Amino acid sequence: MNRKKRILVISQHFWPESFRITDICEGLTDEGYIVDVLCGIPNYPNGHFFKGYGFFKNMKQKYKGINIIRVPEIPRGNNTNLRIFINYLSFPIFSLFYIPFLLGRKYDRIMVYQLSPVFMSISGIIISKLTRTKLFIYICDFWPHSLLSVIKFKNENLISALRLVSYWHYKRADGLIAVFKGIQEKLINEVGIDKKKVVYIPQAAEKIYESKVVDKKLSDRFKSTFNIVFAGSINPAQSFETIIKAAKKVIEDGYNVHFIIIGEGMSKNWVTKEVQNQLISEYFSFEGFKPVEDIPKYQTLADALIVALTESPLFEYGIPAKIQSYMASGKPIVGAMNGVGKQLINNVGCGICVDSGDFMGLAKSIESLMNLPKKQLKEMGAQGRKYHFKHYERNYNLNRLIQFIFNDVLIPDEED
Repeated sequence: MNRKKRILVISQHFWPESFRITDICEGLTDEGYIVDVLCGIPNYPNGHFFKGYGFFKNMKQKYKGINIIRVPEIPRGNNTNLRIFINYLSFPIFSLFYIPFLLGRKYDRIMVYQLSPVFMSISGIIISKLTRTKLFIYICDFWPHSLLSVIKFKNENLISALRLVSYWHYKRADGLIAVFKGIQEKLINEVGIDKKKVVYIPQAAEKIYESKVVDKKLSDRFKSTFNIVFAGSINPAQSFETIIKAAKKVIEDGYNVHFIIIGEGMSKNWVTKEVQNQLISEYFSFEGFKPVEDIPKYQTLADALIVALTESPLFEYGIPAKIQSYMASGKPIVGAMNGVGKQLINNVGCGICVDSGDFMGLAKSIESLMNLPKKQLKEMGAQGRKYHFKHYERNYNLNRLIQFIFNDVLIPDEED
């Protein structure tokens, strides 16, 4: 009888926080792998430990067959830059104390789900070297580019040091998974990683995003308006300034529109106050944080889904995960962003996307969608859904991930 293969997954964020690593681990478990997850205490995005969790509460759990080991971390608190910085450092530092315990387990593979900071991979690197176990880093935030897109450092020596440290981490891995094609290219051309060790696998939306879920209460609440839904983290990378200005223009032009905002984040207080300052509160509904299972019922009632990003080099080559979720739902997308995300929406024909910060263009795009017959809106959404099933479907990309990590087989993507 063959022994089941065991993988250690290291990720600061995991269930009940809404990150796609949870779905990946569920998929691995369903495929017969034993999955241990070393993660932090859930506190994202509100900055406070979730109910039932603390430094001494639920530090070991089992979820859908996944073994969860929680590491102490300093919560994000009020999401100031200082608290986020402390939170960033606390997980990798505290995770080091768990290395002796994990050395006693026999792992076939180690995978780090690398968000920010890159340092969260350090315990995985050490365990990999001590046990001679192959290490794979699943790169969601490519450092230091991801950091520099948020914080504008001017000291070239500091930037060089950050680049050196970040690239050191990537070079320690036996294989790298890039969620953007642009990351794959930079790993090969800038970091100097052998192309046979890097694979592009997009962050596939959970299968639940493909579902149509009619919720009568929600339908009754929003039955008389053209509903535009935003779902995701409300943070500085999302250009809500552009959304609010565009919304005000559309409202002033006499359109019966309503914006449904799902999510929390460090920018939410500013967003809600700005909506009030612009005297358009009645056209916005802030639904707060919702679990993944609730999102399809909002997307089902949506007439369109919206994405707006700040101007950043990171977004020139990266497609936000929310776009893939949006495409899976089969609803048209209206957006304001630069780079490959904008190209994707416009080229696939699943919506209308203008430049980052172009609130007049975004307003015009919203009005254009509102003037289209429902049949054309449906066809537009169907184009995105078709592309999703061809390139972004969860099971297809989960298989590519498994083949790369466990069988050393690189299945190239087929995207243009």
